[in-house]
Amino acid sequence: MLSIGKNSAASQAVATVREPKDLVAEAKDAKAAKALEDATSAPLRPAKAVEGVTVTISGAALNAAGVAKKANSDIEESGLPDNIQQMLKMIRQIKEQIAKKQAELASVMADTSLTPDQARIKAGSLQASLSALQASLLTAQTSLAKGMKGLSGEDAMKAASLVMA
Repeated sequence: MLSIGKNSAASQAVATVREPKDLVAEAKDAKAAKALEDATSAPLRPAKAVEGVTVTISGAALNAAGVAKKANSDIEESGLPDNIQQMLKMIRQIKEQIAKKQAELASVMADTSLTPDQARIKAGSLQASLSALQASLLTAQTSLAKGMKGLSGEDAMKAASLVMA
């Protein structure tokens, strides 16, 4: 039989233990309070003028920026969604890079100052670059085709015509 007496677990008081002080936090709080008090009691000082960086853009750079903007202005003015516009711009850029590599390859093949081995090595390097660019173009065109699935017929025709341009 179990006897319940006066000294049961429920009747005994539990001693409370204080949490240890966080001296670092108290010191930070005191410093912050002091800094706030100093800041609010000190008179306001006028701010010093800060000199900035001056950038000068040359006329050639402005012309180049204007040409780049004009090159894609038809895409930007098409009214197509932003993701489609970005894909169209990317496709144009890759096509330009392919054209440059093909021109370089043609110039290497026509260069008579190179030895046959040098010409073969340079041509091989350019052909590898061309292959990578053509793979990028294919990937971009696939992404564009996926993005065009949600477009209306008119917008799809716009995008297709801009790809060909």
